[in-house]
Amino acid sequence: MLDLIKYIVETFAEKKDEIEYKVEEKETTVEVCVLLAESDMGKVIGKQGKIAKAMRTLVASATPRGGKRYIIEIKEKV
Repeated sequence: MLDLIKYIVETFAEKKDEIEYKVEEKETTVEVCVLLAESDMGKVIGKQGKIAKAMRTLVASATPRGGKRYIIEIKEKV
């Protein structure tokens, strides 16, 4: 599933070498924090968050039934 997230994010981001992924697994969820450069934030999130929402929908639909739920956060790299 992380490969799908990486593919979508790297499709829209220009500074691909500055992207960081932090993955934290819990009992029933997997939290994926995507850290981006400031200039890529708007491109990956999209107007009114449409790209981010679509990415979350794709990941949720690709997750097998009874599998862990993925939570995706998109943050600016400090």
